[in-house]
Amino acid sequence: MANQDAAFGFRPVAHLAGGTIRAREYKIAANYGTAIYTGQAVKAVTAGGIESCGVGELVLGVFYGVSYTDPTTGKPTWSKYYPASTNASDLKAMVYDDPYIVFEAQHDGTGTAAMNFGGHDFVGTSGSTITGRSTQEIDTSEVDTSGQFKQIGISTDPDNSDTSADNCNAYVVMNTGEHTWKLTTALG
Repeated sequence: MANQDAAFGFRPVAHLAGGTIRAREYKIAANYGTAIYTGQAVKAVTAGGIESCGVGELVLGVFYGVSYTDPTTGKPTWSKYYPASTNASDLKAMVYDDPYIVFEAQHDGTGTAAMNFGGHDFVGTSGSTITGRSTQEIDTSEVDTSGQFKQIGISTDPDNSDTSADNCNAYVVMNTGEHTWKLTTALG
């Protein structure tokens, strides 16, 4: 059966050590000019906040949502995505930053079990302003020892586990050496 082509970013599903999956609070700079969606990889910046992560950059974690005082209405707001260029001084993002969290994500091509324990980057940086979900996917075209995420298995989702077709889901963890907490040096 063909897989559903419905990218959703990176969704936390388990913890390698059996721990509780928790998000941690980080700041987003007022007027930061790039939207960030739930399930999107983010990076740490030296000022102590987060920004959208690009391919090949160090991953801090996966964005969950943001709270802030709406600059137009003055009301406290929770959003599944950060609207680009929001002029608020109290932007607080929630990020899944534990390097032992297992995420489920969709391949952009044909993902197979032969890719298990191989490194992958992600593709895509957009998302939906209606659902707040990211459309990031696992980059199937490149499997090697590096990459921001390491595939550890194929999803058991009955609608997206066909490894003979494009867009199957897989389980991944943030790759050692590609995650901010797993570095041996500080950010510069």
